[in-house]
Amino acid sequence: MSRAPWPTNGICFGGDYNPEQWPDDVQRDDVELMREAGVNFVTVGVFAWALLEPRPGEYAFGWLDRVMDRLHAGGIRVDLATATASPPPWMTRLYPESLPIDREGRRLWHGSRQTWCPSSPVYAELSLRLVERLASRYAEHPALAMWHVGNELGNHNVHCFCDISAEAFRTWLRERYGDSLDRLNDAWGTAFWSQHYADWADVIPPRRSATQGNPTQELDFWRFSSDEVLLSYRRERDVLSRVTPDVPVTTNFMAMAHTRGMDYWAWAPEQDIVSNDHYVDGRLARPLVELSWSADLTRNLAARSRRGEAGPGTPWLLMEHSTSAVNWQPVNYAKAPGELARTSLTHLARGADGIAYFQWRASAAGAEKFHSALLPHAGTDTKVWREVVELGGLLERLTDVRGTAVAARVALVFDYEAQWASGLPGHPTTLVDYDREVQEWYAAFWDAHITVDVVPTDAVLSSYDIVVVPCLYLCTDSAADNIAAAGRGGAHVVVTYFSGLVDEHDHIRLGGYPGAFRELLGVRSEEFYPLGPEESARLDDGSAVSVWTELLSLEGADAVATYADGPAAGVPAITRHAVGQGTAWYVATRLETTALARFVQRVVDEAGVEAILDAPSGVDAVRREGDGRSFLFVFNHTDQAVTIRASGLEVRESVPVDGSMTIPAGGCAVIREL
Repeated sequence: MSRAPWPTNGICFGGDYNPEQWPDDVQRDDVELMREAGVNFVTVGVFAWALLEPRPGEYAFGWLDRVMDRLHAGGIRVDLATATASPPPWMTRLYPESLPIDREGRRLWHGSRQTWCPSSPVYAELSLRLVERLASRYAEHPALAMWHVGNELGNHNVHCFCDISAEAFRTWLRERYGDSLDRLNDAWGTAFWSQHYADWADVIPPRRSATQGNPTQELDFWRFSSDEVLLSYRRERDVLSRVTPDVPVTTNFMAMAHTRGMDYWAWAPEQDIVSNDHYVDGRLARPLVELSWSADLTRNLAARSRRGEAGPGTPWLLMEHSTSAVNWQPVNYAKAPGELARTSLTHLARGADGIAYFQWRASAAGAEKFHSALLPHAGTDTKVWREVVELGGLLERLTDVRGTAVAARVALVFDYEAQWASGLPGHPTTLVDYDREVQEWYAAFWDAHITVDVVPTDAVLSSYDIVVVPCLYLCTDSAADNIAAAGRGGAHVVVTYFSGLVDEHDHIRLGGYPGAFRELLGVRSEEFYPLGPEESARLDDGSAVSVWTELLSLEGADAVATYADGPAAGVPAITRHAVGQGTAWYVATRLETTALARFVQRVVDEAGVEAILDAPSGVDAVRREGDGRSFLFVFNHTDQAVTIRASGLEVRESVPVDGSMTIPAGGCAVIREL
């Protein structure tokens, strides 16, 4: 049976559906209510292994058959999960060696989810046995639109320190270092602290030790762990692709700030369709800015996927987010009226062609019973349900958005290995926060209403006018060359402090900081002067700075601003260097918000990059366009009405826009431009 590469004919709308939690009479109502809400797509079976295989080798598919048939009869497409996200309790009893062990040597037991070791051969064998049965049984089912491997892989178990993982780690290292202990010892710098290895059997994961461990050992373990969980995905994917070659396969990423452990730049090429989970995080300084960042990151992950047109127009799927409050934050804030549409449509605006939630019906029991859903505990006479139905109707009217793309003239380099390495101990200060720096630089462009592509270090950068490189502590030679080439080619390249300091082995680049970027930036730093948590300094242009200063000298660059006080008073803090046809800027400190905005505006003006619209901070704007279609999305996250200049048809209210439009506080607009 041949199937389209995208699950639905329009924009996907739906979410996780867990019918196994409910009696049959409730399940019968579900499809009718889904149709009322405009739901056309659901994920089924994510956590159903214990019900699909209640005892080893004994399968119970009857209930899933009925669910699949019922959904098909209702015209709802199914993203069928492999159910391997959480093994059944009998696996613990029969195969306790399959359970993960943490850094302290404690075994983690079943009772939650993802309690399996990524390197466990038992888990691999039993999970693939189930996947084979599922794929064979439902290969020709007309409701099947996509396969969903596991769930949020690596979320809770990316690092396992058991003996099985240790052996797998050694195998991975032997491949990485060409089966050469000499190369391993050189990479890990084992001459330090008497760590030299003479036998592979002595190499172990970075388990708890007396003090700081070997940073390169730790870094390699992060690399191994990401690869090992990805291998688990690939094993299942390969079974599914063999049995059902025309059905796309995905696994839901968690491309969110502060998510660590998985290198999604390496994972994306293994996906037929890139899908992502995102939840507004009330613990962040600017959660709605991070929402946009996540979507921009996911759009560029999708450009690396296996299927579909490669490039910025490759569609992606928002697999999970929430209609209102979640259940796992210290305070779980409910979404205000209208916020459901704003947060959902932000993903659509930034390239998603599918909007889905966890979950369809709010659970009555279990750890996530207070997590919001499309259908709340209180039923259909609720704010959430009314907003869900309204959004479903809007997405039907926005079908033409599919196939359009988001264009950006600014690239922000984001690297998972630099994220991991920057968090290792033994650095000049613990106050450098890679994720915070990435978010703050992104926010400065977001406030200026300029669209940003979040890209890897090996991205093709020739189409960008501005390339921002925040705190790229770990930087390979090839990454440095790629970034420098962008500057020579005409871009404005902005590199910040704590960049280029070490190579891929976490070894210092000798000869002066910032190491890999010295020639590009035309500067040399000989010593760092970090600031304390309550300390700050000022520049001669009045800018406030914190966290970091350094003893910098010019080697071809010009000083744009110098420290007016602090330990580096009189020393250049911001520099500008002409390179080829472009410009390389170095920001050798952490600029506070106002100063950062002022600096970004200067670079934007010099690069000739124009904002999408003129609006106050707190208003988000992005455009999707292609094949003669153009859609302007505007989100007013402020508590005041704003008036923007635009023309076309506002799709939400079906009203013409002739030159200007006022968007109420907390409102949003989707304008089909003429």
